[in-house]
Amino acid sequence: MENLPIEICLKIFCFLDYQHLALAQQVCRKWKLLASDNALWSNLFKERWGGDHAAFYAPIDSKSWKDVFEVQDRCERIGVGLKIIREGSYYYLVHQGEIQRCLGSRRNRRQATSHSFHTYGSEEDLAGEASVDERACRGILDKILFFIGDLEVASADAKRSRVT
Repeated sequence: MENLPIEICLKIFCFLDYQHLALAQQVCRKWKLLASDNALWSNLFKERWGGDHAAFYAPIDSKSWKDVFEVQDRCERIGVGLKIIREGSYYYLVHQGEIQRCLGSRRNRRQATSHSFHTYGSEEDLAGEASVDERACRGILDKILFFIGDLEVASADAKRSRVT
Protein backbone atom coordinates (compact mmCIF):
# COMPACT_ATOMS: atom_id res chain seq x y z
CA MET A 1 0.00 0.00 0.00
CA GLU A 2 3.04 2.24 0.33
CA ASN A 3 3.40 2.56 -3.44
CA LEU A 4 -0.27 3.23 -4.17
CA PRO A 5 -1.37 6.76 -5.01
CA ILE A 6 -3.27 8.59 -2.28
CA GLU A 7 -6.49 8.62 -4.32
CA ILE A 8 -6.55 4.81 -4.53
CA CYS A 9 -5.81 4.46 -0.80
CA LEU A 10 -8.74 6.79 -0.04
CA LYS A 11 -11.00 4.73 -2.32
CA ILE A 12 -10.02 1.61 -0.36
CA PHE A 13 -10.66 3.37 2.97
CA CYS A 14 -14.15 4.34 1.72
CA PHE A 15 -15.17 0.69 2.16
CA LEU A 16 -14.35 0.71 5.89
CA ASP A 17 -16.85 1.40 8.65
CA TYR A 18 -16.01 3.91 11.39
CA GLN A 19 -14.58 1.31 13.77
CA HIS A 20 -12.19 -0.11 11.19
CA LEU A 21 -11.29 3.37 9.98
CA ALA A 22 -10.37 4.32 13.56
CA LEU A 23 -8.24 1.16 13.78
CA ALA A 24 -6.56 1.98 10.46
CA GLN A 25 -5.42 5.29 11.96
CA GLN A 26 -3.28 3.37 14.43
CA VAL A 27 -1.26 1.47 11.79
CA CYS A 28 1.22 4.15 10.75
CA ARG A 29 1.52 7.90 10.17
CA LYS A 30 0.50 7.69 6.53
CA TRP A 31 -2.62 5.69 7.37
CA LYS A 32 -3.43 8.06 10.23
CA LEU A 33 -3.35 10.98 7.83
CA LEU A 34 -5.36 9.15 5.18
CA ALA A 35 -7.95 7.73 7.59
CA SER A 36 -8.49 11.21 9.07
CA ASP A 37 -9.64 12.55 5.71
CA ASN A 38 -12.62 14.86 6.14
CA ALA A 39 -14.46 13.45 3.11
CA LEU A 40 -14.31 9.90 4.54
CA TRP A 41 -15.80 10.94 7.87
CA SER A 42 -18.37 13.18 6.18
CA ASN A 43 -19.56 10.20 4.10
CA LEU A 44 -19.68 7.98 7.19
CA PHE A 45 -21.73 10.61 9.01
CA LYS A 46 -24.18 10.95 6.10
CA GLU A 47 -24.52 7.17 5.80
CA ARG A 48 -25.29 6.76 9.49
CA TRP A 49 -27.45 9.79 10.27
CA GLY A 50 -28.50 11.11 6.85
CA GLY A 51 -27.87 14.24 4.85
CA ASP A 52 -30.25 16.42 6.88
CA HIS A 53 -28.33 15.77 10.09
CA ALA A 54 -25.05 16.30 8.24
CA ALA A 55 -26.19 19.75 7.12
CA PHE A 56 -27.22 20.61 10.67
CA TYR A 57 -24.10 19.23 12.38
CA ALA A 58 -21.56 20.39 9.78
CA PRO A 59 -18.25 21.24 11.48
CA ILE A 60 -17.58 24.82 12.47
CA ASP A 61 -14.16 26.47 12.74
CA SER A 62 -11.34 23.99 13.30
CA LYS A 63 -13.52 20.95 13.99
CA SER A 64 -13.33 18.06 11.57
CA TRP A 65 -16.03 15.64 10.44
CA LYS A 66 -14.29 13.00 12.53
CA ASP A 67 -14.77 15.14 15.67
CA VAL A 68 -18.43 15.72 14.79
CA PHE A 69 -18.91 11.99 14.16
CA GLU A 70 -17.36 11.08 17.53
CA VAL A 71 -19.56 13.56 19.42
CA GLN A 72 -22.73 12.40 17.67
CA ASP A 73 -21.83 8.75 18.29
CA ARG A 74 -21.17 9.47 21.98
CA CYS A 75 -24.51 11.32 22.25
CA GLU A 76 -26.25 8.32 20.74
CA ARG A 77 -24.54 5.88 23.11
CA ILE A 78 -24.74 7.79 26.40
CA GLY A 79 -27.20 10.63 25.83
CA VAL A 80 -26.81 14.39 25.90
CA GLY A 81 -27.04 15.07 29.64
CA LEU A 82 -24.20 15.42 32.12
CA LYS A 83 -22.61 12.00 32.64
CA ILE A 84 -19.47 10.43 33.92
CA ILE A 85 -18.25 7.63 31.71
CA ARG A 86 -15.42 5.15 31.99
CA GLU A 87 -13.38 4.11 28.99
CA GLY A 88 -10.73 1.60 29.99
CA SER A 89 -9.42 2.69 33.37
CA TYR A 90 -10.02 6.42 32.74
CA TYR A 91 -13.09 8.44 33.74
CA TYR A 92 -14.46 11.40 31.75
CA LEU A 93 -17.03 14.07 32.50
CA VAL A 94 -19.28 14.36 29.42
CA HIS A 95 -21.91 17.01 28.63
CA GLN A 96 -23.93 16.98 25.40
CA GLY A 97 -21.62 14.37 23.93
CA GLU A 98 -18.51 16.51 24.39
CA ILE A 99 -15.82 15.42 26.83
CA GLN A 100 -15.58 18.33 29.24
CA ARG A 101 -12.84 16.98 31.50
CA CYS A 102 -10.73 13.90 31.94
CA LEU A 103 -11.01 12.89 35.57
CA GLY A 104 -8.11 10.49 35.26
CA SER A 105 -7.70 6.98 36.50
CA ARG A 106 -8.75 5.77 39.91
CA ARG A 107 -5.41 3.96 40.19
CA ASN A 108 -3.47 7.17 39.47
CA ARG A 109 -5.61 9.11 41.95
CA ARG A 110 -4.79 6.71 44.77
CA GLN A 111 -1.08 7.07 44.14
CA ALA A 112 -1.31 10.86 43.80
CA THR A 113 -3.31 11.34 46.99
CA SER A 114 -1.07 9.09 49.05
CA HIS A 115 1.98 11.04 47.87
CA SER A 116 0.44 14.52 48.10
CA PHE A 117 -0.32 14.31 51.80
CA HIS A 118 3.16 13.05 52.71
CA THR A 119 5.32 15.46 50.71
CA TYR A 120 5.73 19.08 51.75
CA GLY A 121 7.79 22.00 50.60
CA SER A 122 5.96 23.29 47.53
CA GLU A 123 4.48 26.79 47.58
CA GLU A 124 1.00 25.33 47.81
CA ASP A 125 1.94 23.26 50.86
CA LEU A 126 3.52 26.28 52.53
CA ALA A 127 0.34 28.32 52.09
CA GLY A 128 -1.05 26.85 55.30
CA GLU A 129 -4.10 24.91 56.40
CA ALA A 130 -6.29 26.15 53.54
CA SER A 131 -4.32 24.17 50.95
CA VAL A 132 -4.62 20.98 53.03
CA ASP A 133 -8.38 21.56 53.34
CA GLU A 134 -8.68 22.26 49.61
CA ARG A 135 -6.82 19.05 48.77
CA ALA A 136 -9.04 17.09 51.13
CA CYS A 137 -12.16 18.54 49.47
CA ARG A 138 -10.80 17.74 45.99
CA GLY A 139 -10.04 14.21 47.17
CA ILE A 140 -13.60 13.75 48.43
CA LEU A 141 -15.07 15.23 45.24
CA ASP A 142 -12.93 12.95 43.12
CA LYS A 143 -14.10 9.93 45.12
CA ILE A 144 -17.72 10.99 44.62
CA LEU A 145 -17.18 11.46 40.88
CA PHE A 146 -15.50 8.04 40.57
CA PHE A 147 -18.36 6.46 42.55
CA ILE A 148 -20.92 8.04 40.22
CA GLY A 149 -18.87 6.83 37.26
CA ASP A 150 -18.87 3.29 38.66
CA LEU A 151 -22.66 3.47 39.10
CA GLU A 152 -23.07 4.67 35.50
CA VAL A 153 -20.94 1.79 34.21
CA ALA A 154 -22.72 -0.78 36.39
CA SER A 155 -26.16 0.41 35.29
CA ALA A 156 -25.10 0.35 31.63
CA ASP A 157 -23.75 -3.20 32.06
CA ALA A 158 -27.00 -4.26 33.76
CA LYS A 159 -29.08 -2.76 30.95
CA ARG A 160 -26.98 -4.55 28.33
CA SER A 161 -27.27 -7.90 30.09
CA ARG A 162 -31.07 -7.50 30.35
CA VAL A 163 -31.36 -6.81 26.62
CA THR A 164 -29.27 -9.82 25.53
